[in-house]
Amino acid sequence: MMDEEKIVKDIVSGQIKLYEVEKHVDNDNDKATELRRRAIEKLTGQDLKQIGHHNIDLKQALKANIENCIGVAQIPMGITGPLKVNGNFAKGEYYIPLATTEGALVASVSRGISVINACGGAFAHVLKSGTTRGPVCRVDSLDKAKEVMDWVAKNKKKIKEIAEKTDPFIKFSDIESYLVGKNLFLRITYDTGDAMGMNMVTVASDSVMSFLEDKFKLKHIALSGNMCIDKKPSALNMIKGRGKSVIAEVTIPRELVEKKLKCTPEAFADVCYRKNWVGSGLAGAYGFNSHFGNIVGAMFLATGQDEAHITEGSHGFTTAEVNDDGDLYVAITAPSLMVGTIGGGTMLGTQKEALSMMGCWGPGKTPGANAKTFAEILGSVLLAGELSLLGALAARHLTQAHVRLNR
Repeated sequence: MMDEEKIVKDIVSGQIKLYEVEKHVDNDNDKATELRRRAIEKLTGQDLKQIGHHNIDLKQALKANIENCIGVAQIPMGITGPLKVNGNFAKGEYYIPLATTEGALVASVSRGISVINACGGAFAHVLKSGTTRGPVCRVDSLDKAKEVMDWVAKNKKKIKEIAEKTDPFIKFSDIESYLVGKNLFLRITYDTGDAMGMNMVTVASDSVMSFLEDKFKLKHIALSGNMCIDKKPSALNMIKGRGKSVIAEVTIPRELVEKKLKCTPEAFADVCYRKNWVGSGLAGAYGFNSHFGNIVGAMFLATGQDEAHITEGSHGFTTAEVNDDGDLYVAITAPSLMVGTIGGGTMLGTQKEALSMMGCWGPGKTPGANAKTFAEILGSVLLAGELSLLGALAARHLTQAHVRLNR
């Protein structure tokens, strides 16, 4: 029988490292987590009861999602909807889970959804789908670089064969070359089905680079040379897209704008232009929108997406214009939604339930169908969020809403 107090004491003293606890308790994940937390309580002098209160499957979490686990961080989850979506993949009405600590966000999205539903729903489409990895290698001369670049451009079939041997669900899409001095970057794009797919594309790209390194005697410097570009703001992802590129639109009759958003179509379009376009341009922003990050963040946390990809998800454009008949047309374009419905954090209990609520957890009936369904739903929720916030600004109601709901 293990001496729990001795293990805790040894963790505190440093004789047992935080990552070593499991082997001292016969790989009992729950017990290792408890003892590690008790040691941290002693080291910090803080009661971590709330962090320790959970029903998460620690075996699953420690297998793929976390190291040195001591418990969970709990975030309130709200619900809104149903939201009607008319998409290529998302067809129907969906309840939307949002995990956030910002009061007023769920209420704001709910208002936008009510406007969209009153217009018959949002129209949404996945324009492109592709997960990228961007290795960098060193070449000795311009002639060598040109030789590699020409071969790569002419032999995509061979690269496809090498890449697709690594995983039955990965599909090679394209490879592009970029040269700066002796630095040769290769941006490789794949379709990863219903998985977000960063692990898949990493393995596939490693195999491709091993082949090229051997064939051309290149010096492979790094599997990620930041031309992917992963988890950072970038013009490249905003222009070329990454993950799922989605557009969603709605046309709102003038009387409905005035009734529900409490402003005119002209005032709404004017705020959108001056805030999202002039203001964002002046700031040098990579997102010409009002608050994509809010909605992407809340849905990512609820559904087990990689939260660092909220960065790319905040890229995008919101456009608004008054049609010739006086009605208001609003659209969002989200070029970089790195989403998946299987693998990673989507395998955890609450996250799986949140995706299942929208009918898109797990693999689709055809590869990628569920991930594209989720992307079209997310794009439509982004549209709802933009409608509500821009309408509140145009009507000068933003302060009142936050005072009332974000106490």
